[in-house]
Amino acid sequence: MLYLNSRNIPELVGLSFAQRMAVIRKAADNLPVPTKITLNIIKLLVLIPLFLLIARADGWAIAGYIVLLIVAYPAITRPLTFALCQKDFARLRKQLYPS
Repeated sequence: MLYLNSRNIPELVGLSFAQRMAVIRKAADNLPVPTKITLNIIKLLVLIPLFLLIARADGWAIAGYIVLLIVAYPAITRPLTFALCQKDFARLRKQLYPS
């Protein structure tokens, strides 16, 4: 399942925002190199066209494309990052925040 917000991830329920981000960061750091490369390529495939649109735009269209970038980039990359890292969330939560 894809999650748009870290609050909705069952393995991270009950943690503060900072704690959730620490678990997610650690899980992302533990991804295998080919997976990290694939994720970074996907991020570039989102960013490059939007930056090209911004570079070619005039006037208020620039602001519109910037808003699109601010909305689209996290809407696409965060759920993908959460999905790729989800298998490690429970283990890392126990490791970082035993209770």
